[in-house]
Amino acid sequence: MEEPILNEHNKAEFPPAHTAEHLLNQTMVRMFGCGRSKNAHIERKKSKINWPLPTCPTPEQVAEIEKTMNDLISQDLPVTYEFVTRDNIPSDVSLEKLPEDASETLRLVRIGNYDVCACIGTHVESTGKIGSFKINSTSYNEGNFRIVFKVPTE
Repeated sequence: MEEPILNEHNKAEFPPAHTAEHLLNQTMVRMFGCGRSKNAHIERKKSKINWPLPTCPTPEQVAEIEKTMNDLISQDLPVTYEFVTRDNIPSDVSLEKLPEDASETLRLVRIGNYDVCACIGTHVESTGKIGSFKINSTSYNEGNFRIVFKVPTE
């Protein structure tokens, strides 16, 4: 099969942290019923992601987020790709973060049966390659919850 033409990607990512971002977004969706984050800053040394939440998660909930992430990493879930056209998007895939000039063919990234989303970024082959997940800090300000996290850098 010929490789579909996708939009150019505008940044170099650290694949373990970017894959962790996918897992973390789905964990937040499942735990708090929020949408995927609207903005994220994913880097090799530390990453931060924000979600709109009506209340600040408790320390117990923050600990549960970290535990869930490390459980998913230890399951070594496969990270797979499929290409679909815009008129064949599965109902559980949101396109709200796609840029207006996104290509007609989209790449869906699946992490086991846990998460699926449209993405052109770089990822590890399976969650076990992330290594581990550590929440460095959290903050809550005016309905915005931020997690600053780190994954091993090698």
